[in-house]
Amino acid sequence: MEPTQASAGTTQSNDSDIWSQIKCELRSVHGEDIYTSWFERIEFESASEKVVDLSTPTSFIRHWVQTHYATDIVQRWRALRPGIGEVRFKVRSSLRPKSAPTRRSGPAAGAPNTVDQTSGSAAPRRQIDGPQVPPNSAGGLEGSTLEQRYTFESLVEGPSNQLAVAVAKKVAFAQPGERAAYNPLFVTGAVGLGKTHLLQAIASATGTVNPARRTLYLTAEHFMYRFVSAVMNRTTISFKDILRDIDVLLIDDIQFLNGAKVQEEFGHTLTTLVDSQRQVVIAADRAPADLEGLDARVRSRLSGGLLVELTPPDYGMRKAILEQRIAAQREMFDDLNFPEEVIDFVARSITTNGRDLDGAVNRLVAHNQLTSAPIDLKMAENALRDLLRARESKKPKIEDIQRVTSQHFNVSRQDLVSARRTKVIVRPRQIAMYLSKTLTPRSLPEIGRRFGNRDHTTVLHAVRKVEDLITKDTQMAEDIETLKRLLDQ
Repeated sequence: MEPTQASAGTTQSNDSDIWSQIKCELRSVHGEDIYTSWFERIEFESASEKVVDLSTPTSFIRHWVQTHYATDIVQRWRALRPGIGEVRFKVRSSLRPKSAPTRRSGPAAGAPNTVDQTSGSAAPRRQIDGPQVPPNSAGGLEGSTLEQRYTFESLVEGPSNQLAVAVAKKVAFAQPGERAAYNPLFVTGAVGLGKTHLLQAIASATGTVNPARRTLYLTAEHFMYRFVSAVMNRTTISFKDILRDIDVLLIDDIQFLNGAKVQEEFGHTLTTLVDSQRQVVIAADRAPADLEGLDARVRSRLSGGLLVELTPPDYGMRKAILEQRIAAQREMFDDLNFPEEVIDFVARSITTNGRDLDGAVNRLVAHNQLTSAPIDLKMAENALRDLLRARESKKPKIEDIQRVTSQHFNVSRQDLVSARRTKVIVRPRQIAMYLSKTLTPRSLPEIGRRFGNRDHTTVLHAVRKVEDLITKDTQMAEDIETLKRLLDQ
C-alpha cells in the first residue's frame, strides 16, 4: 500500500495511531523479546509538521533506542508521514510534572482519588501510614525502588505459591553465617503472579531483620543501566567489586537482560557469589532453559539452582486476595459496601492473576466513589468487561505447543528442538512450527530460535509445507484440529 501524504492538519490522535502502527511493525520485525525490552513502553507525546516527540520511561532505554533503532524508527515515520524530519526521544519524568507525593497504604496503593459530585472537592479519605521500607543499596550502589506494600505480611499464600513463599522466607530470615541452601533461587511464572512481590518481600525482610547483610534488589533493566554507566564513567572495577561483595543479590525480570558484555559480567558475578555462598535470587517469566536470549553458560548456571514456579491462583486464593484488597480500601473509605455476591463473581470470573484482581477492585471502588452507584453484579459486568473478554481470548505459548505436540506424536520436546531430521521427528516439528505461527504473535525468527536456533526460512518452509498438506492429507488435518482443541483446554 502506497504511503499517503499527511496534511498539516493531522491530529494528535492520528499521530498516536501512526505510532501504534509503527510499534506493531517493530514487534513483527524484531520479535517479541526485543519489542518488550525496548519499544513496548515508548509512548507518543506530540508531533508538529516536521518533528515527533516520543517518551521513554528511563534514560537508559532512551540511550539504547537512540543508538540502535533511531534510524529505523525515523524511516517508518517518514513512510507514513513524509514531512517528518526528526524523531526526538525524551525521558517521561522530564516531560510530565510529578504530582505531590501521598502516603499510600499496603495493597490499596493506586486506588483512585474520589471527588464529591456536588461540591467538586475531594471526598474524605483516610490516610494510612505504610511500613517503613529499608534502604536498598550496597556499597554506594543504589538498587531499584522497593514498594512499601510488597512484604510477606501482604502476600496471600495458597497452593500456587506455597513452595515459593516457604523458600523465600528461608532465604530472607537466614541466620548470619548460615549456608545458602537454595542457590541460586530461580522464581518463574507468568505476568502478574507475584514474582516482583516475592523478591521485594525478601529484600525488605532481609534489610529489616538483619541490616548487616548487604542486600541489593535490581531489575534487569537497572542492572544494565548501572553496568553501562560504569563503563562510560570508567568505574567498572569498582562496580564489579561492589556487586561481588553483596550478601543477597536479587535480580528481577532477567529475560530483559540484553547485550553480550552485560550478560558476561552478570555471569561472572553470579558465579562468584554462588561459589562464595552468597545468596542469589532471580525472577523471570520462563524457566532458564527457555531464555534463548541469555548466554548458554548463564542459563546452565541458573538451571543448577532451585527453580520454583508460580502458577495462577485457585478460587480460594483469588477470593482471599480480593478480601484483602477490599479491606485495605475500607481503611480509606468508611462507607464502602462490597457485597459477597460481587466478590464471588469476580473471584470466579477473573482467573488470570493477582494484578487483574487488584485492577478489578480499584475499578469498582472508583465507580462507586465517583458516581455514588452501589457496587452490584450489573456494575461488575460493565466495569470489568475487558478483563472478562481477556479470559476468553487467551492464546497459547510456544512452550505449550511444543509440549502438546510432543505428547500427541509420542516424541520428546528435546527431539523437536534438536538437529535430528528423521521423518518421525521432522513432521511433528513442522506441525509445531505451523501452530506457533498461526496461534501466537511470535515472529518467524523468534519461532526459529525456540526450535533449536533455526533460520526463519526453515520456519517459513514448515508453515507452507503444513498448509499444503492440510488440503491433501485428511489425517494431517485431523491431527491439527486435535492439537488445537488440546491447546484450548
